[in-house]
Amino acid sequence: MSFLSREQTIAPDGFNRWKVPVAALCIHLCIGQIYAFSVFNKPLSQLIGVSASVPEDWTLTQLGWIFSLALFFLGASAATFGKWMERVGPRKAMFAAAICFSCGFLLSALGIYTHQLWLLYLGSGVVGGIGLGLGYISPVSTLIKWFPDKPGMATGMAIMGFGGGGMIASPLSVYLMDRFKSDTSTGVGETFLVMGIIYLCIMLLGAFLVRVPAEDWKPDGFDPALMQQKKMVTTQHVLVDNAVKTPQFYLLFGVLMLNVTAGIGVLGQASVMIQELFSEASVGAANAIDAKKAAGFVMLLSLFNMVGRFFWSSLSDYIGRRTTYILFFTLGIILYASIPSIGASGSVVIFVAAFAIIMSMYGGGFATIPAYLRDLFGTKQVGAIHGRLLLAWSAAAIFGPVIINYLRQYQLEVKGMPAAEVYSLTMYIMAGLLLIGLICNLMVTPVHERFHDKQR
Repeated sequence: MSFLSREQTIAPDGFNRWKVPVAALCIHLCIGQIYAFSVFNKPLSQLIGVSASVPEDWTLTQLGWIFSLALFFLGASAATFGKWMERVGPRKAMFAAAICFSCGFLLSALGIYTHQLWLLYLGSGVVGGIGLGLGYISPVSTLIKWFPDKPGMATGMAIMGFGGGGMIASPLSVYLMDRFKSDTSTGVGETFLVMGIIYLCIMLLGAFLVRVPAEDWKPDGFDPALMQQKKMVTTQHVLVDNAVKTPQFYLLFGVLMLNVTAGIGVLGQASVMIQELFSEASVGAANAIDAKKAAGFVMLLSLFNMVGRFFWSSLSDYIGRRTTYILFFTLGIILYASIPSIGASGSVVIFVAAFAIIMSMYGGGFATIPAYLRDLFGTKQVGAIHGRLLLAWSAAAIFGPVIINYLRQYQLEVKGMPAAEVYSLTMYIMAGLLLIGLICNLMVTPVHERFHDKQR
């Protein structure tokens, strides 16, 4: 097991740093599957009825907690194990992530076969969520150290795969469920088993490929003194235990939490939402969105989620992190507030285009935040600081889906509203949350020198 130690991953002289993004993508393309989890919601709600839900089946509200639990434990495990990851190195963290994430699928498959919902909560929610957190933070700090000249682009490369994982997982999941489907099974249990094995192999490959730079390494032509010329970019270091005492940490906590809350609630129910907004009763049979078209919509959102992570984070290297987030929040407020009108118009194209832009900024926010942290707190423990900040994602994983799921259920069952009209209020709420996030971002200033590490 010494192969997993940090000492065994130090890169030799002449190592090509562009090999490291490949290792990062092996991890993030797998754990990004969580973004396509909504394609399982309908089959999981029909395990007993098969062709339609029966009273003994699980409800969408019950199943929605799997997605929330997974992202809650992503943030919680990232915060808990961030300092451990910095100490033992990325390879050991990636290895642990592979084991947890794949075991989550296997436990969930057992829950499906025995029809025990708590096993899905434990598997895909808790154990899989821990794998998500370990896998999410392990390449980010490493790539920031390999690319000190382009930290935004580096984090974009690391986190791009997480956004794109759903783009691969969505059609793969639908394909496997179709292959395993029968008169007595929706095929989802067998799909979980196969995907768990596939993801285990790919994530282990990433763990074996990763390397860390030597302590005194820097890229050719890079001058750290040039960093001092950029506004709100420090050349000092703040340790994680001091970082959490600064107002900047909590302002960025609010920025991330509010941006994620707005996007994640929609993303978790993307497949169901577009089917209800553009059902046969609302837009006619010719323009109605069925399950396969909805899976395509989820895949498209994953594509923009992925591309946005690289595009916006790379752009932030030139226009600054603070300006980038101003764009996210301003455009997001406008688009979310417009969604009810767009849905009422019946235009699928405009609806999809609006959410594609929203998802690009949602993904861009994730990819830009580690570089934002690097600018304010330095590189020494940026991975651990990033892990602590991901608790904001844990909070958002609860708030976002709960707002969408329970307001939807309330308006359907209590108010008796048509399914196509239940999302208007939530879109306005999301726009309001983004306005608060914009204010938090505008309040960010450089970290006071009293928090800087004196032992450099």
